Amino acid sequence: MLHRLHRASALVIGLYALAHLANHLAAVVSVASHIAFMDKVRLVTRVPALEALLLACVLFQAVSGLVLVARRRGQRRALFDRLQAISGLYLAFFLLVHVSSVLAGRILQGVDTNFHFAAAGLHVAPFQFFFFPYYGLAVLAFGVHLAAAFHYLARGRVGSLARTRIAGAGIAAALLLSGLILAAFGGMLHPVAISEPYRANLEALLR
Repeated sequence: MLHRLHRASALVIGLYALAHLANHLAAVVSVASHIAFMDKVRLVTRVPALEALLLACVLFQAVSGLVLVARRRGQRRALFDRLQAISGLYLAFFLLVHVSSVLAGRILQGVDTNFHFAAAGLHVAPFQFFFFPYYGLAVLAFGVHLAAAFHYLARGRVGSLARTRIAGAGIAAALLLSGLILAAFGGMLHPVAISEPYRANLEALLR
């Protein structure tokens, strides 16, 4: 039952994550494209009932994932089984931290948690040393987790070599996506100027 509920909440989060990643990929075009895309997505994700459901799924997904990893501790021998556990642990960490920080930004700091909120950490020293791997590994972990899930669920339906190749291609695509998003948010594709409220919130942590 826990596995089934974990997969059900993963479907809800996964649909949102795909839209979220598409939103971030729009930043490859421009910051304005990212914000325009985000405004459209928010028409759905900021509906109170849907947002509450998503937050509940995030909390359940993180906790249930930790339980599932603990239950099979020491039993995972195959490569993709281990990758699923490792990526799941990182995603649990990322989801809890990221969602908490976004809610804190909205409620406590009173800022719009848009492109500039996410990009600030990549432009204000010394936070780059944390946020570049933090975001990059999150995108990669999402791809790895999906690839590992496919590799497991396709057993008996797809040959071993084909499963491995498809899963490997998925991981490579996630790595490429991670690099593109970091390049866009990090100002490597076009100029990025972080406005004062977002910069000030980070600089205040150094005082």
